[in-house]
Amino acid sequence: MFWCVKMSFEISKLIFQAFGDRRMLFCLFVESLIRYSWKPGVMGNKVHLCSMTQKSFFSNTVFLAIVACLLWSSAFVGVKIGLKYHSPFQFAGVRFMISGLLIMMYFNNRKSYWGQLKSSWKFIAKVAALQTVLIYMLFYSGINLLPASVSAMIIGSSPLFISLVSHFTLHNDKMDWLKSISIIFGVVGVALITFSRSSLPVGQQISLLGVLLLLCNNLVSGFANVLVTKKPKELSPVVLSSASLFFGGVALVFISIPIEGYGLKAVSVEYFVSLGWLSFLSAAAFAIWFTLLGRPGVKVSELNTWKFLIPVSGAILSWLIMPDEEPELVSIIGMLVIASSLLVMNYSNRRNNRIAAGKR
Repeated sequence: MFWCVKMSFEISKLIFQAFGDRRMLFCLFVESLIRYSWKPGVMGNKVHLCSMTQKSFFSNTVFLAIVACLLWSSAFVGVKIGLKYHSPFQFAGVRFMISGLLIMMYFNNRKSYWGQLKSSWKFIAKVAALQTVLIYMLFYSGINLLPASVSAMIIGSSPLFISLVSHFTLHNDKMDWLKSISIIFGVVGVALITFSRSSLPVGQQISLLGVLLLLCNNLVSGFANVLVTKKPKELSPVVLSSASLFFGGVALVFISIPIEGYGLKAVSVEYFVSLGWLSFLSAAAFAIWFTLLGRPGVKVSELNTWKFLIPVSGAILSWLIMPDEEPELVSIIGMLVIASSLLVMNYSNRRNNRIAAGKR
């Protein structure tokens, strides 16, 4: 797990060094999130940041959730570049095949890897079908039918749908009024950031099919997250993420052939850089996320609330990297609303922990 975090930071340092002092905005944003997160009661943590060892720092649930979300937030530019050279389903398939192989290389015990793969292949196949194949087919099909702002808004609201799915499928992950307020704040914040950066074109018709496809994408994502929490105890999250990404990627490539034909239009250094970065971030983010979903005491709805950070960090990265992108008041207000969402979630966690402690 530590290789994902450390390599992410090393790559991030190289990127930020190219953009001067503006990187401080992003660093301060991440640091404030991490420092706030290490207060008692946040997702089961009971230690202050100043008293933590380096190992516990890098293995903290909230810290790792933030790292995974920051990685996912950087995917948009890479996908945009890659789709100039490769068809959507096939590009996603190749990306996930490489991601699965990268995680497999990290797993030292080959005998144990193949043993787990053989004993849990049915469960791995279900996760691959939901998390890799179905979600990304719905995602790419939906965004092709909708304006970018509408697509970003629907995808950004995925924590709401995941929380609803976990409420009806998990006995220990029910919605309460505080959690509901937190999620509503998060959706409102995503809407403010999305429409401040990309307004809906006047008179443009919105495809109902596109909306339905992306809503289905969010629901399937919820069921996939719940499914991962039910993995067999003997199945390592590293093996699960590696195998589901690799075999899901293979399936996407085969599905793409009758639909898209030979999807590679051209190649360039830009294409290989985007493919390499996307493959790495998928390997790191999914390995982290699957590990967190398998941790005792981690609830699907609370973990996925951190995904509200994806549009926030995506906007900040755009301001840092894109010369024509500048912070806007509405976007900043949206970020503050999302910060309020996370504060409410933190208060809800503390309250639930106090209630649970009082019953003992």
